[in-house]
Amino acid sequence: MEKIKVLHIIKSLGRGGAEMLLPETLKVHDTSKFEFHYIYFLPWKNQMVAAIEETGGKVVCLPAKNNFQLILQYPKIIKYCREHKIQLIHAHLPWAGFVSRLVHGIAKIPTLYTEHNMQERYHFLTKIINKLSFNSQTMAIGVSDDVSASITKNIAPEIPVKTILNGVNTEVFRRDDVSITTTVRSQFGIESDDFLVGTVAVFRFQKRLDKWLEIVAQANTQNPKIKGIIVGAGPLENEIYAKHKALNLEGKVFFAGLQTNVKPYFKAMDVFMMASSFEGLPIALLEAMSMGCAVVSTEAGGIKEVIRNTVDGKTVAVDNWPDLGETLMALSHSPDTLAQLQRQARKRVEEHFSIQAMVNELESYYLKFAL
Repeated sequence: MEKIKVLHIIKSLGRGGAEMLLPETLKVHDTSKFEFHYIYFLPWKNQMVAAIEETGGKVVCLPAKNNFQLILQYPKIIKYCREHKIQLIHAHLPWAGFVSRLVHGIAKIPTLYTEHNMQERYHFLTKIINKLSFNSQTMAIGVSDDVSASITKNIAPEIPVKTILNGVNTEVFRRDDVSITTTVRSQFGIESDDFLVGTVAVFRFQKRLDKWLEIVAQANTQNPKIKGIIVGAGPLENEIYAKHKALNLEGKVFFAGLQTNVKPYFKAMDVFMMASSFEGLPIALLEAMSMGCAVVSTEAGGIKEVIRNTVDGKTVAVDNWPDLGETLMALSHSPDTLAQLQRQARKRVEEHFSIQAMVNELESYYLKFAL
């Protein structure tokens, strides 16, 4: 049987949540039935390219310096689709979604669009274009019930909107993975008995890393064994580094930079903490849980669909950062509770957020809509 050819379109292949899902889903897709192609536009954000190609994906960059240039790449995308006999397009995030809808309107290729964020959080121009163009595709997918509800409320689309929860490959993200040889604690001079709080994030406002640093700084003054590590990079790096300096966190909170392989960092963490004001359904959260990190987080977006407070982790109301600090302090003095939450986090993703379940559902729609 000839394989169904699916083209993923995304703005970048850097280390963001949506981008990171692409090589992970490719690992578990049925490649006897599907052939996967990938187009992206920001050549300097290419951290996921090697992982996709190593797993058999075909990747092409159509360089664009800005969103306007990205949209103007639609003739090349149409040409690519015709040359490679693409039967279905799967776009991710707004600007890739916009150009994919243009391609759909001209080439009539079935197009799915995955929304990873809440509509309320987008720039007003993005929201307007999204609303005007949303019905020019075959189906939309929300990564959480909150995201799907936001689409329905703000756009009221005529096309179907389905929720497919993000998943994690629990066989790949395991704390007992013997291939993890990097000793993160030794690298940064973190003692084995330090209580290490970490996060993996793009440095954007929504992540509230400024508040994250304040929380860890306050906790460290009360218990000097509490240390922090942040993995990632992004637009607000200068502001976050300045905040780190102002809080005198040298030797207390460490920056690991952008990392393609985050498993050693999760393994080093006792707690994975998020201080976000809004989210879709964060991939890093699921990875951390799969790696057996206890979770302390705000209830932003889809996080409350994953974490049942006091069962799978500890959550507080959005923007209630003082309670995050109190929770950290309590866990740092309660190793039994910490260990229980670490076990429960792993169990939760194994039972309800498997990447295989996510891929099976995606493939059912690929089969349904492909030309």
